[in-house]
Amino acid sequence: MKEIIQPLLLACCFLALFALAELLYHFGKIRAEWTRKIVHIGTGLLTLLFPVVLTSHWQVLFLCSSFLVILLASLKFGWLPSINAIDRFSYGSILFPVIVYLLFLVYQMAGRGLIIFYLPILILAICDPVAALAGKRFPFGRYRIMGCGKSATGSLAFFTSALLVTVVAIPALGAPLPGAFPALLISLAATAAEGVGVKGMDNFTIPASVVSSLCLLL
Repeated sequence: MKEIIQPLLLACCFLALFALAELLYHFGKIRAEWTRKIVHIGTGLLTLLFPVVLTSHWQVLFLCSSFLVILLASLKFGWLPSINAIDRFSYGSILFPVIVYLLFLVYQMAGRGLIIFYLPILILAICDPVAALAGKRFPFGRYRIMGCGKSATGSLAFFTSALLVTVVAIPALGAPLPGAFPALLISLAATAAEGVGVKGMDNFTIPASVVSSLCLLL
């Protein structure tokens, strides 16, 4: 029974976050760009509970598959405008549950500690919005990749925040990665992945680059 209740409780938390975003969008008149970022950060932080609360990757597969179906349906039928009502096409929302499940699977199979799961999620949840906000507020050094606009300011903000998150996370999670080189390598790889991750693909490329770097370093 516990194996069923725990995923359902987490599912309720995610649904409550979506409901909050909808309330902010419809009644608080907050633009979708902002409510989408709230959901982005919130889902990332809630996902950090997975290794603590869930014991099997099947539980994570159930959660991620359920929300993938909901998100795909929202795109088809126009639901959840707090996430989808943006002025560009993005794969980001539907890629997030996919990468979360894959990260949890790698975490369980690799046996190299919580950092394998936590660091990719933390960098995605924190650094991606930081880069987006910095790029819009200070749009210097603009460039385009596959027709999508990026900025040097956003990339620099991403790298700086990723480095800070990594430097804090490595000792906090007890990862055997001494010295500055691992943190620099992980942050550079994640920044490059963010730069080429257009149309929301960075929701996949950023965590994939971080977990790949960790698997090489650990």
